[in-house]
Amino acid sequence: MFRRRSLGWPITLGVVMIVLLVALTVGWVYMATAAAQNDATWYAVLAVGATFLILTLVGVVLYLLISIKEINLNQRQSNFIASVTHELKSPLSSLKLYLQTLSRRQVSEQQAADFHRYMLDDLERLDALINHMLDAARVEQETIGEADGVTDVDLATVLRACAATACQRHRVPPETVQLDLRSVKIRARLMDVEMIFRNLIDNALKYGGRPPEVSVEMWPDGRGRVITRVADNGPGIPLKQRRKIFRRFVRLGNELERQQTGTGLGLFIVRTLVRRLKGKVHVYGRGSLQGTVFEVDLPGEPIEMNADSWPVVVEARTPATPAPTTQDQPASTT
Repeated sequence: MFRRRSLGWPITLGVVMIVLLVALTVGWVYMATAAAQNDATWYAVLAVGATFLILTLVGVVLYLLISIKEINLNQRQSNFIASVTHELKSPLSSLKLYLQTLSRRQVSEQQAADFHRYMLDDLERLDALINHMLDAARVEQETIGEADGVTDVDLATVLRACAATACQRHRVPPETVQLDLRSVKIRARLMDVEMIFRNLIDNALKYGGRPPEVSVEMWPDGRGRVITRVADNGPGIPLKQRRKIFRRFVRLGNELERQQTGTGLGLFIVRTLVRRLKGKVHVYGRGSLQGTVFEVDLPGEPIEMNADSWPVVVEARTPATPAPTTQDQPASTT
């Protein structure tokens, strides 16, 4: 998860800049001497020195950009550590309190049942956090061309399962996630597809309004692609932040003022897996409505149905989720 950064590129750049600086110093001394003696080589040395100066300035700019990038990454990693520490400490403290209460005093059967339910919730929270971190580590370590376990996946079945699991986890009615699906298949590993849409639907419920309203639409576009849109009724994502949210450890807002738990790895997992499947993911607003839409474009095709199940197939249509306007162009990652 914390990938080891290669030090070769910054070190090489630093050495080159030092060599150029030494060459410039020697060159300017020679130029001053040549100019005093009216030496004709003064102009040639001037051209070389100017070139070296330009290269040195370019190196300084590159080094500045690298430094800024590393500072931002370190800040995100610090936020990630603070978030994970809180995520681990809260359920552990809760478990400790419930166990101490059960061991030191007599409680009624109803209270004991409530305590066991609360402890199970804390364990599920810990399990979800650990699985999330393991998923992030796995998608980084696997090679892009890896094909183990690749099969034809019924996307509609996966979306229904992800929606049901997310509703159960957030304790909301199943009808909170409205599904509008088509029978299509994509060529991928089932686990990867589940991770993509489990994260998107889970985020939609987590950051949606109160109560949350989530819609999931999926249809083939007729050109060998399958479009899936996950829309929520939350506060939305500022236009300038939409490209940043797919980076590792990025979470919007102040780390000390967050109302929702998380690690900043969910959308990073989504982007990595969608790219691996030769797809695209876009994010944009809902036009005049409040909320955010995530659109996943993957290679796929409709499932050929037999005569008995033919009525299940519905022709591809334009989705109900409003498309972005000229003032609300989507941010995308390919």
